[in-house]
Amino acid sequence: MNVFVFASLSTIIIITITTFIIAFTPLREFIPGYSSSQLKRDATQLALKADSLSYALKKNEAYIKSIQKVLTGELEYAKFNKDSILAATEEVQPPVDLSASKKELELREQVDKEEKNPLPAFPKGSSRKTK
Repeated sequence: MNVFVFASLSTIIIITITTFIIAFTPLREFIPGYSSSQLKRDATQLALKADSLSYALKKNEAYIKSIQKVLTGELEYAKFNKDSILAATEEVQPPVDLSASKKELELREQVDKEEKNPLPAFPKGSSRKTK
């Protein structure tokens, strides 16, 4: 009996220690599916830079197209204004409807009713039948 208890306790202790070592040290990066925090941080920064660069590229393309129109004679120089060209490239976000849907309102009413009328407590020893 002592051997069984000793083996069980030592197995539990070894598993616990191994779990803590993997969870709280950089060893977790070697587990498939886990990525390093530095990699996540770099990916986020690169995504923000890519977004900024694509926005700047759109502005520059619109400006160059307007200059080409002036050079080819399609647009008079007097009508050429850099600020209006850059303002035309800005994307306007459409308004988002944040009002609650009919289903959501029904769910809210149901939850309010359940909170106001909680189920009665059953005495010990009695069984409650579920549907």
